[in-house]
Order: sequence, then C-alpha cells, then structure tokens
Amino acid sequence: MTTSTKSVIKEYWNNFAPKWKKYRKNRAYYWNSISKYCNYFIQEDSSVLEVGCGTGDLLQTINCKRKVGIDFSIEMIKLAKEQHSEIEFHEMEAENISLNEKFDVIILSNVIGLLPDIEHVFKQLHNVTHPETRIIVTYYNRLWEPIIRFAELLRFKRKSPQQNWLSTKDIENLLYLSDFDAYKSNRNMLVPYNIPIISGFLNRIISRLPLFNKLGLNTFVFARPIPKIHTPDERNKLYSTSVVIPARNESGNIEDAINRIPDFGKHIEIIFVEGNSNDDTWETIQSMKNKYQHTHDIKIMQQTGKGKGDAVRKGYDAATGDILMILDADLTVPPEDLPKFYDAIASGKGEFINGVRLVYPMEKNAMRPLNTIGNHFFSKLFSYILERPIKDTLCGTKVMFRKDYLKLAANRKFFGEFDPFGDFDLLFGAYKLNLKLIDLPIRYKERKYGDTNISRFRHGLILLRMSAFAAIKIKFW
Repeated sequence: MTTSTKSVIKEYWNNFAPKWKKYRKNRAYYWNSISKYCNYFIQEDSSVLEVGCGTGDLLQTINCKRKVGIDFSIEMIKLAKEQHSEIEFHEMEAENISLNEKFDVIILSNVIGLLPDIEHVFKQLHNVTHPETRIIVTYYNRLWEPIIRFAELLRFKRKSPQQNWLSTKDIENLLYLSDFDAYKSNRNMLVPYNIPIISGFLNRIISRLPLFNKLGLNTFVFARPIPKIHTPDERNKLYSTSVVIPARNESGNIEDAINRIPDFGKHIEIIFVEGNSNDDTWETIQSMKNKYQHTHDIKIMQQTGKGKGDAVRKGYDAATGDILMILDADLTVPPEDLPKFYDAIASGKGEFINGVRLVYPMEKNAMRPLNTIGNHFFSKLFSYILERPIKDTLCGTKVMFRKDYLKLAANRKFFGEFDPFGDFDLLFGAYKLNLKLIDLPIRYKERKYGDTNISRFRHGLILLRMSAFAAIKIKFW
C-alpha cells in the first residue's frame, strides 16, 4: 500500500467519522458480539490497549481497570474523546506506537485488513507488551467475501476500501514472524443481524459446533510474546516449586513419594494433604515429616472437606513455590517425571501443563479397559469445549504458576466450586485466564499399594454433568 493510498484511507475514515455513531448503532448486534467475546477473556484488573480504536465503542464495553485507545483518524479520536471521556485516547498510527506503557491485553479489531505492512505493526506491539501480554486479533472470515460484497452492492453495508486477503493461518504466520506465539484461534457468528430467536440460536449454538464453526464470520486469533530462551541450567535456577500430594489410604506410598521426587528448580516444597483415610496414612505422613525434616521441606495437613479437589485447593492455598504441581499419592504418574513438567513451564512452552497417560503403552493393570474408553471419550469432548487438544483430562499431574492460580481462585465464582476431582476447576480456570495449555505425555504405571479411589460409573456421571456445565459456560454463553 503506497503513502497516497494510506492518505486516501485516512481521509475515508475522517469523512466517515460523523456518520459512524449511527452506522454502528444500526449494526450493534455484530459489533457487540465482538466486544462480548473479547471481554470474556479479559480480567477486571487488566490494562487494555486497542489499536485502531475508532470512536472507542469496543473499549467502552470492556470490563477492566485501565483503557487506552489509539487511531490514525483525528476525527474518530475527537468523537471518541467526546463520547467516552473516561477513556484515554491518542491520535497515533499503528506503524509508530510511541506510548510509554506496557499493557496486559492489546486488541486489534477488524483493523489489520487495512494495514499496509501488518508484520511491521505487529512488531511495534513489542513496545507496549510485557512477557505475559495477550494479543487479540479479530478479522472477518474470507469465505464471507462474496456475501459482504453483495451486501455492499445492496447497500446493507457501507462500501469499504479494499482489504488485505488474510486467512487465519496468514494471521498466525505474521504473528510468528513478528515474534508472537499464536496459540489459539476460533470463529463464531453465522447471522450478523439480530433476528429474534433465529440469530441467537444460530450464533450461540450452531456456529460453535464442529464444521459449522469453520463458516463463522468473525475470526479471533490469540497470541503472546514468544518467551525468552534460557539454557537448561538457567531454567533450573528460575523458579521454586510446591508439589501438592493428596493422600487418602496411601500409607504404603508416602515414603516413596518423598524419596522419588528428583531435585529440580531453585527449591522444592512437598505438601501432603491427608483426606479422611481408613488406614494409617496420617500417622505415616507425620512420621515421614519427622524422619526427613532435615533433608526435605515438607508441610502436612488434613482435609476438613471431601474429595481430591478440596485437597488440592487446601494444598495450593498453603503453597509458597512459584510453580504448583499435583502428584497423586498412588504414584501411577512417576515422581521421576516431574522435572519434565518443570522444564515445560519454566521454558515458556506452556502456561498450564497437563499430564497425559494415553500416549505411551501402560503397565498391564494401570488402567481398567472401561476407564480407558471413558478417558478417550472425555478427551475428545473436552478438547472441543476447551478449543485445545486435551488428550487426557483426568491425569493427576497438572502444573501452573502460583500467580496464575491466585487469579483463578479469585475468579472461581465464574465456574463455581463443584469439581470433586480438582482437574476441571484448574482446566476451566486456565481457559478463562487465556493461558496456553499444552499436553505432556507420561508413562502411566500400575499402582503398587492400595486400591483406586475412582468409581467408574458414579464419577462418569459427574463428568457428564460437568461437561454440560462447561459447555454452557465456555461454548454456548
């Protein structure tokens, strides 16, 4: 795009500015759907920058502590300041962002189509990002191009300047070339106008189903800065770790759990949470704490509630490490694999590391056949709900940063405290926090002591109810 073309586009928006309020009001259903989807992933304590903010209508709907908008159209910025005096606006080109501030979230909504050099603009974003910043890019699905042109022909839509031809893969690639990790994308909306009942059904339900989702008008791409590369030795000195071990009727595994956890990271804190055992698990935990008090940092406590989920929450509340890990006391996930989880999160490859038992061959009696079938089924179901390939939802070992867990806990009311397992409380919360989820395969072992605490049918029904609840809160809201 030449300088003269850029001037033409700027003139277009300056001239259109006085008509924009009425134009947007007539198409509020479409624009509000974009605002609503972006807002879902933004926390109340976040700072948000919108690049190409227009008159600031999207920013006005975002629920956060600080809002800043920039746009190259002086007339649009004038209107933005008049209509939304509580928001900070700057006349500024996306190609030359000079703000002296780092933001938690940066939104580029339907603006990249008009940029002469998208890669250059994406690189400019590094001036206003910190390592945990989230980039949200919205654009329209180019499958809709003939429909959009036809709508312009019939004057249902204002004719816009020629747009860049961008697929989702193109956007992801441009982000990658600009040193951003595009870790998630999605589409929605089949009807951009509000037709009572019909629009809601098609957009909230049908557009979010497999296959139909590919036809959605709105495309959303989520990205984060590519993490700084550290050597293995550097990574091993970055973080301390709390390993929470829920233990119910696991007396014979307590000492092995302590001895088999390798040395990794700056420091390891082991937290045993005993849960209403029928054997001498609590007495054994007390004995092992005394035995290893000079060689290991061990905390012990007993549950007042029930279920592994309650035990995990109690352990996490007492944890002081930078990284939080769960290790089931049955030791079917080998403690020797914990350094792999540390390395995955310390290297920045993911922000929520999910253990997977369904890749490598298992020991003969590690998982009953019906359980294996159920785990594969729920893997497919939750991968669809969470919009990420989650191969194993019930593997006991899940890892995240404590700072992220504190945000999750503060917003737990969104999903509620209904999860008896603890796995889904963390998975759903990580999705809402917009964290990058990755799977880490482990070799699943046969338990050497005691019996499983899992009831196949009763817990299977609970999982189905949780799936339905999650679908409503995540997919069909």
